[in-house]
Amino acid sequence: MKDTVDPPDGLWLFDGVCNLCSGSVALVLKLDRQGDIRFTPIQSPYGRQLALAHGLDPDNPTSFLFLDHGQALAKTAAIGALLRRLGPPWRWLACVDRMPRGPADKAYDWIAANRYRLMGKRDVCRVPSPAERARFILEPPKP
Repeated sequence: MKDTVDPPDGLWLFDGVCNLCSGSVALVLKLDRQGDIRFTPIQSPYGRQLALAHGLDPDNPTSFLFLDHGQALAKTAAIGALLRRLGPPWRWLACVDRMPRGPADKAYDWIAANRYRLMGKRDVCRVPSPAERARFILEPPKP
């Protein structure tokens, strides 16, 4: 009998109260026709656990994380990996992670630091519709 849980794959850890983040999740829900990408808000028990395990402050996240084939990716690396999971033409935009990492991540950091001012903040996390609910993981998987 297996005692451990396989690391999540294709899981997007996002700031559930950020309008920019929630809007991006809504867009990916529409674009990911295969349903390969799953989501967990950083404010959920599982999201907090993942954030802490990967060195991200769940109370003041500076990036989203995308768990891709056993790796926790952040910033432009996460964007590239996430885009690779989508079909064309979106997959072609994954070249963003081939840009020089320093300037690309610096631009990402500026947007992340100003996301609430630029796009606003919700009082509560985005609530998935009944059709979307299966793609949102709020609790750690059981071994």
